[in-house]
Amino acid sequence: MPVIDAAGLSKYYGDTRGIEDLSLSVERGEVFGFLGPNGAGKTTAIRTLLGFQSPTAGSATVLGNDIADERAMVEARRNIGYLPSDPGLDGTVTGERLLEYYGSLRGEERRGELLELFSPPLERPIGEYSRGNKQMLAIVLAFMHDPELVFMDEPTSGLDPIKQERFDEFVRTERENGVTFFMSSHILSEVQKICDRVGIIRNGQLVELENIETLRSRGGKSVHLRVAEAVPPSAFDIDGVANLTVGSGEDPPRRDGTDSAEATAFSFTFTGRYNALIEHLTDFDVLDFTIEDAPLDEVFRRFYDGSAGPEPDDGTDGEESSEDVVDRGVS
Repeated sequence: MPVIDAAGLSKYYGDTRGIEDLSLSVERGEVFGFLGPNGAGKTTAIRTLLGFQSPTAGSATVLGNDIADERAMVEARRNIGYLPSDPGLDGTVTGERLLEYYGSLRGEERRGELLELFSPPLERPIGEYSRGNKQMLAIVLAFMHDPELVFMDEPTSGLDPIKQERFDEFVRTERENGVTFFMSSHILSEVQKICDRVGIIRNGQLVELENIETLRSRGGKSVHLRVAEAVPPSAFDIDGVANLTVGSGEDPPRRDGTDSAEATAFSFTFTGRYNALIEHLTDFDVLDFTIEDAPLDEVFRRFYDGSAGPEPDDGTDGEESSEDVVDRGVS
């Protein structure tokens, strides 16, 4: 049975849509990324799955418990960790006192271990904490009872780069130990590093559900090239080119040894046939050419604005890679 299993889950606030017809499942030991900008419905989905609010329609189970069964969800939350985007901790008490209180309610088997990794100033009132210290305390609170499922909403918000990397490594280790994660984020580099699959939510609706590598491959390739002449943007108005940017390059020498010519630099996302792109480039004096996987943030933007097309087609039934294209001499 999936750790999380949602079918047609919807939550409305009056006439305002939070999430609509959300269907997904998350398996044990998986880090599932839930992507979308602020206001897309990520936090609503998490709060509904946790049983903090009743769904308007649809159903879901978490750790085998119906989220609409309040008594069952109270018991289920003993095995769930929750790391909210804004911890909202009581600023009048010290971190030590808050840990003691939560430990008495849920357990604190891993408190010492976590405090070695994340070290908020426990002796001080939480109201005096920086944003990063509050987040570190929230991480300890979310994990110290050794949960088997953890919901995380923008989990590294406020952490410095060293603590972010430490947290990412901690999540990877926990995953190897069978812990399941449902992680909402708009920090795409973080998602790319630790998530196994991602779902993209737009206006409360799930618009894509894929593993990281497949999603990136469907997003096309990033192409950067420089040609030894002044070329208008319309020269790359061809199938498969998106997000074209044009800039002036350095003035390189002509390949025939004559006077230098103005160079033009192009960058774009390409989802068309690689052979067609190579043939098109033969019309120009190409000085530099690189092609690589599109970064996840570019893939996300294309899916989010609805412009993502089909998987790239190089005309070779998937047997030719982008490296093969470069090796054929366009460099």
